Amino acid sequence: MPARGSSTQQLSQRIAERLKQGYVREPHVTVEVETYRPFFILGEVTTPGQYPYVADMTVEKAIAIAGGFAPRAFKQTVELTHNAQGQQIKTGVPLSYPVRPGDTVLVKERWF
Repeated sequence: MPARGSSTQQLSQRIAERLKQGYVREPHVTVEVETYRPFFILGEVTTPGQYPYVADMTVEKAIAIAGGFAPRAFKQTVELTHNAQGQQIKTGVPLSYPVRPGDTVLVKERWF
């Protein structure tokens, strides 16, 4: 059963509906994500690179995982790139913004 684009709850419901069709009378289905796609962090952080995604991650947590801001980092907002429906969407976001699996966070350099 395809799972892309579905939440764990939606997928649980779809699997339960299929099981009701002749296999199990009252199915109880739980879906958990074992491994997420990694996220990437670039620019003015101590250790840029690819890191494993952690559930409920924010930009601030992603920066902490990458060792924190480098001395020349612009600390107010970052650029976040997300792939949605085959297109890359780049947006300036605050540090409290959520990061999703596969996102790229770019911490820009401050000029003053």
